[in-house]
Amino acid sequence: MIENKYYTSEFHGEYEMYRIGDFTLEDGGQIPDCKLAYKTYGTLNQAKNNVIVIPTWFSGTHFAYDPYIGEGRALDPTKYFIVLINQIGNGLSSSPHNSPEPIAMANFPKVRIGDDVRAQHQFLTEKYEIEEIALVVGGSMGAQQTYEWAVRFPDMVKRAAPIAGTAKNTMHDFLFTKTLMDAITSDSGWKDGNYSSHIEVADGLGRHADIWAVMGLSTEFYKQEKWTLFGVRTAEEFTDGFLRPLFQDMDPNALLTIAWKWQRGDVSRMTDGNLEEALGRIKAKTYVMPIDEDMFFPVRDCEAEQKLIPNSELKVIHSICGHFGLFGSEGEAYFAQVDGYLKELLDTAV
Repeated sequence: MIENKYYTSEFHGEYEMYRIGDFTLEDGGQIPDCKLAYKTYGTLNQAKNNVIVIPTWFSGTHFAYDPYIGEGRALDPTKYFIVLINQIGNGLSSSPHNSPEPIAMANFPKVRIGDDVRAQHQFLTEKYEIEEIALVVGGSMGAQQTYEWAVRFPDMVKRAAPIAGTAKNTMHDFLFTKTLMDAITSDSGWKDGNYSSHIEVADGLGRHADIWAVMGLSTEFYKQEKWTLFGVRTAEEFTDGFLRPLFQDMDPNALLTIAWKWQRGDVSRMTDGNLEEALGRIKAKTYVMPIDEDMFFPVRDCEAEQKLIPNSELKVIHSICGHFGLFGSEGEAYFAQVDGYLKELLDTAV
């Protein structure tokens, strides 16, 4: 175990921890005394049917969704009980750097999207006795978990809204994610995952950030010099003053754990590789919500999956920020679209 001040409430706000016990993983191995970090908004009603579940995205925590939540918004805590759950390996929940031997650091076991959703299901049913979820919604890797929820627990999930993500990761995305991982592991300070501080891997984390700078945004973002949306004046300030410091604060093993999981996201694992059969299991009213300038999860990939989901609709979000549109840096221009779609979905009888 090593200390990393980035993974504290100072950076991510207050949160709670739930222990789900010794947790056996789909690919073998176990996380002893597995912990899920979570935050809730609102109050669970007596019928326990006003629940919204939000899983986290790559490198993000529950804090990333704060701009999506508020009174009068689609995700309204005066109406819904909103549960934000940090995925395993994200630095707050059980992760390589905060776990004891024998699973500390490089010995942390392989975790899949299915493991996350099983753990989340155990948490929600044990702690709150929840049997029905009004909506599961999440962006990027949160979308992968949203799909997993809808396929794995079709009677429980009444509505689903995967944003900027796919149910089955593509080979293009697998290879892209490999470059993100290689950027970290090529650093001599990596030491096969047994570094004594994330600072030793600063160069690798910096290269990791540089790849995000290329693929996380759109070409139009740079053409129109929209880095000002992130509070900086130049492209150099955006890459060297914002993105690099952001990722260089993070734990390399945590990023690699969730990247491995991202690469292998695939709901068809539950149906012997048949994606059509897997998506056909979904009973939830589903809005598939890609971002039009996203270079990871382009609209055409999301639409192809949407067509396989009964009772689903395609709702495209416009954002010049591409995948990084999820950060909401465009303000009302972005959130008006997301809120509009989610309100419409939540108002739909199921």
